[in-house]
Amino acid sequence: MKLATIRTEDGTKAAVLDGGKLVPLDFTDVGAWLRAGAPEWSGLAAGSPVSADEADFAPVITEPRKIICVGLNYRDHILEMGRELPEHPTLFAKFADALIGARDDLVLPPGSSSVDWEAELAVVVGKTVSRADETEARNAVAGFSVANDVSARDFQRRTPEWLQGKTFDQTTPLGPYFVTADETGPEPDLDISCSVDGVTKQHSRTSELVFGPVALIQYISAITTLRAGDVILTGTPGGVGDGMNPKEFLEAGSVLETTINTLGSASNRCILR
Repeated sequence: MKLATIRTEDGTKAAVLDGGKLVPLDFTDVGAWLRAGAPEWSGLAAGSPVSADEADFAPVITEPRKIICVGLNYRDHILEMGRELPEHPTLFAKFADALIGARDDLVLPPGSSSVDWEAELAVVVGKTVSRADETEARNAVAGFSVANDVSARDFQRRTPEWLQGKTFDQTTPLGPYFVTADETGPEPDLDISCSVDGVTKQHSRTSELVFGPVALIQYISAITTLRAGDVILTGTPGGVGDGMNPKEFLEAGSVLETTINTLGSASNRCILR
């Protein structure tokens, strides 16, 4: 099942993809649909279908209670950054104000001269879990979406903590679609890529994650309770601009495209504001 959150005249609505059209449902976003128990969508239509090609995509989850991010979680990216494989996941957070839709403009962080791309698989949690065992964690994977953990590297490195470089407003695409785990499995092996102005910068498989979705839910839920609609960004593969020689970064006018097969593609133009 494939859903999105779209902007309508009546505000944002969760919508299910049906034959090339998005059918709005009576939920404000995919997160609200999950919190209601992910009910069957037939009979829940709350508006006229919209062509998927013409839809105004909001972030799949507009206001998650938690956005937990994982750093250094692809083998190739760890090596390009000159580090060793970690024993435990590296965690940091974002806030909901960082999120944008799959076709929205991406606002370059003011004051930063090193804004980098990081294509990521986003895991969406489907139920409340605390101190989950492997089976509970597996059952808590509701599905997946496309994300890009756009990072201001100069701000990120101001202190040993990364938060300040990771959560600038309007910098993190999430969507266009949410695909339920019954279509992909809870540990998907999907093609993930990122391009800037049509030039491929990153290309890998989500099976290259050091810590996969189930392991991450187990680990994170031992620290903080996860709830339906929470989002986990699982890390990025090799090919980030900061790892290149010479380094490359996003500029005003750059078009950032993030693609994961089965899940869709986000295309965001970088602007100054």
